[in-house]
Amino acid sequence: MAAGGGGGGVPRMKLGSQGLEVSAQGLGCIGMSAFYGAPKPEDDMINLIRHAVHSGVTFLDTSDMYGPKTNEILLGKALKGGIREKVELATKFGIKMEGVREIRGDPAYVRACCEASLHRLDIDCIDLYYQHRIDIRVPIEITMGELKKLVEEGKIKYVGLSEASASTIRRAHAVHPITAIQLEWSLWSRDVEQQIIPTCRELGIGIVAYSPLGRGFFSSGPKMLEKLEDGDFRKYMPRFQPENLKHNTILYERVNALASKKGCTPSQLSLAWVHHQGNDVVPIPGTTKIENLEQNIGALSVKLTPEEMAELESIASADSVKGARYGAGVSTYEDSETPPLSSWKA
Repeated sequence: MAAGGGGGGVPRMKLGSQGLEVSAQGLGCIGMSAFYGAPKPEDDMINLIRHAVHSGVTFLDTSDMYGPKTNEILLGKALKGGIREKVELATKFGIKMEGVREIRGDPAYVRACCEASLHRLDIDCIDLYYQHRIDIRVPIEITMGELKKLVEEGKIKYVGLSEASASTIRRAHAVHPITAIQLEWSLWSRDVEQQIIPTCRELGIGIVAYSPLGRGFFSSGPKMLEKLEDGDFRKYMPRFQPENLKHNTILYERVNALASKKGCTPSQLSLAWVHHQGNDVVPIPGTTKIENLEQNIGALSVKLTPEEMAELESIASADSVKGARYGAGVSTYEDSETPPLSSWKA
């Protein structure tokens, strides 16, 4: 990890092997516009984004399905006035929200989404463009072929995948280098450590950890649920249901006790654990409050000893969490295998 950055002492790091450099902590922007209750006031969110960038958190994460589309428009406004040159902007395509929700990765859709995102963001080139979910009807080589064309045309700089299996990552990387894999990685989501993380490291692919605070659970534990607005999708997530919450609260309480001993907040300790996974890992905690952003940046200063890491590992063992990451019907890396290329008929 290199020191320095856009200000505020946030380190810089290389993400992947193709030359992308980002802040060692990013900012997930989803909650500003969608899924976590009502959209937040635009001016407040623009101020938050600019405050993040001035503080050195320059790696911003959005998607065309956040809103849908309104989060990209918000970021486009926030990047005006010389901000664009200071940030590494990541957005995503692949989840069609109009009418019936659908996963798509066919070439025409890939291209149309890219053009639309460029327009909404009001930029010439997307720094990192992810396939948000894998279309299991389309060979990954076909989707990657179109993304490769978009790189060659200068519309995107680097390519990423989100929620992709190890074998899908290998096939995609053989067509065009993958710069980053986005995945859920936190003290209560560690399944990716078995196959996906080792595959990324073997291939020199950067790792972007979303929901590193367990969707806010490691900030305030079960109290978080008392404050959720109508329309907050966490109300329906398996891990927050009564039959699982009591068990999962034990994990939070043990993390909280260790944080108290360490002199930091439980969210800082949880985030520091992700940061300590390696210099190829960038967590992208989301927030809509400047004080939370500052607290998250503070996690970069929390140094964990091997003994503390081992204690956290034992607290966050496989049986420490109950409930799936998502409810039924949500696609993840576990169902991301695509047909062989030979089966494709355009």
